[in-house]
Amino acid sequence: MAFTHSFEDIARRPVAVIGAGTLGRRIAVMFASRGGTVCLYSRSKQTVAEAIDYARLTLPEVVAARSEGSVGEVVPVTDIGEALDNAWLAVETIPEKLEVKRSIWAKIDAAAPSDTIFATNSSSYPSRLMSDVIADKSRLCNLHFYMPPVANAADIMSNGHTDPALIQTLLTVLPAFGIQPFEARRESVGFIFNRVWAAIKRESLAVVAEGVAEPADLDAMFRLNLGASAGPFQLMDAVGLDVVLDIEEHYATTNPNLPTAPRQLLHTYIDEGKLGVKSGLGFYSYGGSQ
Repeated sequence: MAFTHSFEDIARRPVAVIGAGTLGRRIAVMFASRGGTVCLYSRSKQTVAEAIDYARLTLPEVVAARSEGSVGEVVPVTDIGEALDNAWLAVETIPEKLEVKRSIWAKIDAAAPSDTIFATNSSSYPSRLMSDVIADKSRLCNLHFYMPPVANAADIMSNGHTDPALIQTLLTVLPAFGIQPFEARRESVGFIFNRVWAAIKRESLAVVAEGVAEPADLDAMFRLNLGASAGPFQLMDAVGLDVVLDIEEHYATTNPNLPTAPRQLLHTYIDEGKLGVKSGLGFYSYGGSQ
């Protein structure tokens, strides 16, 4: 089957976002910014309720900031079959645990329509590592988002069997949702920008682990020297230090020569319950729960 969808088809069918955490809720907002419906799935009623609150506040702002678009609907769903009903696209955004991802993809494959495009938002695992639990490998790809609605680039990468028409469909339609896609021309752990960003994060963590500087010092230099709105430690706090560690651990499995000090520093913070913005405390304090 060729996984091509017209704009008319896309307009009348929902997007399923599987996972309502930090990135899932942001991705849902982007796909709802063109007037359509997004079914946002989580097993946790509390998580999906918090995600809907985020979408309710953020979606009108995203639409207002664009020259075109309209406020769509983000629907909370706790049943995966309901989330996938008639979906033209399913985006998986659960944590960076490969076996957990493989398990959820088997469930998605069993429940989704036969022409649904499958996309994992994994930032460090090639979709090839999940494709064997799916009956038709040609329908799966990596579609990796950064931090929308602020950072709206997205990597698209084949699993080695992905239908080229599927990739072309995404390259064509994603800009209508305010998302700018870039195709990775061959399989690469970390894709394009993330490979460079991983090195920046790793060296930033090493500088602090070695006692050369404090996080605030390095962030201030980053902002001053590069004109960035935020430094590496602020950005890691926003993503979640547990997520940053999961990604770094995966890089280490593919490259055992990576330094251990950055991961040890992350472990220290995580063991103390300092996960970043979502816990109220990370490299910085956010006035939330500790």
